[in-house]
Amino acid sequence: MLDISAVGRSRTDDLDVTFGHINSVTGSQATAQFPVEGLNATESAGLTVGRFVEIRSQTALIVGIITDIAMERPTEAAAAGTATARIDLMGQIERSAGGPIRFRRGVSTYPTIGDAVMPLANAALKTVFDGGETSAIVIGNLHQDESVAACVDVDELLSKHFAVLGTTGVGKSNAVVLILQQALQARPDIRIFILDAHNEYGRCFGDRAHVITPSNLKLPFWLFNFEEIVDVFFSGRPAVAEEVEILAEVIPLAKTAYTQYKTAERPGLKRLDPTNIGYTVDTPVPYRLADMLNLIDERMGKLENRSSRMNYHKLMTRIETISGDPRYGFMFENANVGGDTMAEAISQLFRLPPNGKPITVMQLAGFPAEVVEAVVSVLCRIAFDFGLWSDGAAPLLFVCEEAHRYASADHANGFAPTRRGIARIAKEGRKYGVFLGLITQRPAELDPTIISQCSTLFAMRMSNDRDQALLRSAVSDTAANLLAFVPSLGTREALAFGVGVPLPTRLRFTQLPEHLMPRSEALARTSGIDAREQDLNFIAAVVERWRGATRSRRKAGEEPARDLKDWKITPSLAAASMQPVPASEHRFSMLRKPPTDSPEPQTPALGSSSAAYPPR
Repeated sequence: MLDISAVGRSRTDDLDVTFGHINSVTGSQATAQFPVEGLNATESAGLTVGRFVEIRSQTALIVGIITDIAMERPTEAAAAGTATARIDLMGQIERSAGGPIRFRRGVSTYPTIGDAVMPLANAALKTVFDGGETSAIVIGNLHQDESVAACVDVDELLSKHFAVLGTTGVGKSNAVVLILQQALQARPDIRIFILDAHNEYGRCFGDRAHVITPSNLKLPFWLFNFEEIVDVFFSGRPAVAEEVEILAEVIPLAKTAYTQYKTAERPGLKRLDPTNIGYTVDTPVPYRLADMLNLIDERMGKLENRSSRMNYHKLMTRIETISGDPRYGFMFENANVGGDTMAEAISQLFRLPPNGKPITVMQLAGFPAEVVEAVVSVLCRIAFDFGLWSDGAAPLLFVCEEAHRYASADHANGFAPTRRGIARIAKEGRKYGVFLGLITQRPAELDPTIISQCSTLFAMRMSNDRDQALLRSAVSDTAANLLAFVPSLGTREALAFGVGVPLPTRLRFTQLPEHLMPRSEALARTSGIDAREQDLNFIAAVVERWRGATRSRRKAGEEPARDLKDWKITPSLAAASMQPVPASEHRFSMLRKPPTDSPEPQTPALGSSSAAYPPR
């Protein structure tokens, strides 16, 4: 540990090891002069911008960081010249009465003119960045001294939100995985939900993560509130006011009808009055799509004006089209069966109980682009509301990758309920055990109100002026001058600010093992495909997977689409591609798979009745 006896020594005792002296002091900064011959000494190697220094006052050892240094002209007193450095005052190392030596943020004892200044020793650095009795996690090492671990207070990091900012290719995903792994090790009670925009994180946590895709997600349509379900039915396009009014009228009645259906089997129970049931368009209770369509059809039949009936007809067509689209099967697969599955959906999404998998990776790349923001809105809202109504009994970290896509600074872009959902977690979530982690490569496009709620920031390399300007406005620490280093940071390097770190500092994140590195699954699947094999047979595999994404279910006995690199070109297929296809044959017969052990089911001709989607 640091020898606290050095604190308070007279300056004359330190002249043999002193490299500079204070010559001016302001409220949060000081300037010091260093003789150039002293800067060239071996002990002071690296005394430049970004270097921590210690200022020895009479009662404490003050810690500062050099943010600017410049050479002055030689004088008679100093023939070799002097250098003037500007120092941001960060905190002080002191011993409390009868207690251990501790570092404390902020300065209560200011330096005086002539106080000695020298590089902060290794022992002092370890005192500053030692986690001590706090719940600290190690995420890397200091740029200034690689022998000193970079620690983060995990409780402060999570409970007051955090953000990882940086351009593409600087190691953001590596940093995020490392932080989450260490946080989960220190806080095994917490659960983590990751919005994975590019399907990168599925492999990073091994068997501790539950990966959700459109094929295994069950998110009933009735869990969507009114704004969200309207956005789904209109595929993200502007809604028609008349049709929205119809939906606002029939959805509460459909909820009432379902309640009556569920209670009708109990004898003696009075049928519920739709006007007094108390359900609103946003009440998260089940209803059946068939009931809603029947209510719309019933009202349409009572209208005599043909032009008025058109709105009802268009709305019914719109709903039937969306609900019949296999890509929306995760919402509408059991739309007419009924059943209150809200508890099961929450259990699957937020890992309650964890069952050894406290992490949920929500892979968004496979969802219809038109409804991704509505789905994210539902997830944010349910996460917050569950924390609210459970009184924070199950802490949850909600990690939002590519956050600028869902919470844009331009309120004319994006889906307003999604932005409100993320903002609600940022502003109030910590009260109910719902914490936020934001990852973005364009902080300037992120709502500044949301990023201002993140009390710990990891700023990686950014070259865009707008991004740097927003970062300066978000960092209130006295070390905001460190942001000048942002454009020159190396890969996996970051400037860490805020309550989660002892001091604003430059650090390098630990490199993850190769098998845990975030990587797009698309790249992993196609990495073994030779360019020479990307011919007709390869295209056939792509087409089959493409069509498979829009099929509600595979037919009985049908083989699943094989991995792309398993397809090989065959001479017969190449020859067949040169022959004209008779009009009576299926026009895509040349793109069938090579024969397998099991018989290939016959594909019906286009336009035949058997080619229609099976009923739900």
